Parts: sequence; C-alpha cells; structure tokens
Amino acid sequence: MRKILALGLLALGLLALATGQSACGSAATLTSTIPGGPFVSVKPERQVPGGDPRLGPAAIRTYGCGSCHIIPGVPGARGKVGPPLTSMAERAFIAGQLPNTPANLIRWIQQPQAVEPGTAMPDLRVSEADVRHIAAYLYTLE
Repeated sequence: MRKILALGLLALGLLALATGQSACGSAATLTSTIPGGPFVSVKPERQVPGGDPRLGPAAIRTYGCGSCHIIPGVPGARGKVGPPLTSMAERAFIAGQLPNTPANLIRWIQQPQAVEPGTAMPDLRVSEADVRHIAAYLYTLE
C-alpha cells in the first residue's frame, strides 16, 4: 500500500513538474546575461524601444542615480533617499500613480517634476538615448 502511494505521489509530482515547465515555457520572454550584472528576463510589454540594458549601468552612474537609490548591478548604488529600484518590471505603478509602461518610466525619469511637482526626484536632463538605456536596464532587475 505504501509503495503504491509513493509511486502515485511520484507520478503526480512529475506530472505537475512537466505541466509547470510547459506553461512557463509558453510565455514569450527574452533572456540574456549582462556582464557583471544580474540575470535578466524581460517580458515583451516591458521592452524599451532603442534601449540597451547593457548600457544602463553606465548611464545610471553618469547621472548619479545611485546616490539616492539602491540599484542592483550598479557599483556604489546604495542610496537611501528614493526607493530601491528592484523588480521594476513587476510593479503596477511608477511613482505611485503612473501605470508601469516603458513610455511612463521614460517620462518619469526625464521629467519627474512635471509628473509630480515637488517630488524629491530632480530633473537631471537625462538624454533620450540614456533614458532608454536606463529604463531598459531597470526592467531587467529582479
């Protein structure tokens, strides 16, 4: 009886594993590895046109984002003023009010004062190319 129960549980576990893997494999995602950075998996709806996540960390350092934010994969980015910029792709909102889309993330990074006047986040005059690289990188963080 125990042997039959054990075999049944094993079969059930294998079935669940096989079903879970096929379901996970059906979602369209892009995966890559950034040298010196985290493993990334970017869903199509979070891809930033013209953005290269490999160039994001350098742009983040150029604008000093790490002085206010914790940003994985960016040396020295251990700021405590703004929120940690982890799991950006999983967040529903940016700055607590903008639906999380690449266009809104770009808007927020480039013009935070226009989105939320008086916010602690300064307008840093981030270039169009750099903002796209930064947004693309942030969407890779887990």
